[in-house]
Amino acid sequence: MNVKEIMVEKVVIIRADATVKEAVRLMNEYEIGCLLVAENEETVGIITERDVLKRIISESKNPEMIKVSEIMSKPLIVGGPDMYIEDATRLMFKENIKKLPIMENEQLVGLVTLSDIARVAHLSPQIIKIINELKKKGWLPSRRMKKVIDFYIA
Repeated sequence: MNVKEIMVEKVVIIRADATVKEAVRLMNEYEIGCLLVAENEETVGIITERDVLKRIISESKNPEMIKVSEIMSKPLIVGGPDMYIEDATRLMFKENIKKLPIMENEQLVGLVTLSDIARVAHLSPQIIKIINELKKKGWLPSRRMKKVIDFYIA
């Protein structure tokens, strides 16, 4: 199964010079956990709920004064639409990320999340095999990744 079969194609984008408050408003409006960040028509980063919690809320910073570019995660780690789900899974675990933007010909075409992959894991025993192999090699998922794995796969 390829990533394009499960990815979300409608991805919400925000300008790098927008404020964090604007980003949070968009996430709430669309009920999503991340936004891709664009600068001069190029996708340059991703801002997630975790970024807001760690870099704004926990540090008591003013979201009206801080720009998205100041707290976004970068460099952007991406996959391709024809990538096998198993390969996307490996990449996400290796990079310790839960959201993988999908690019084709340098254009953003979608987004796949660890939750999306976990939902189809029952269709692909290979994903469970990958997770078990990684665990045998001593890989330990972060707490946030472990929650998804435990809920959907374990």
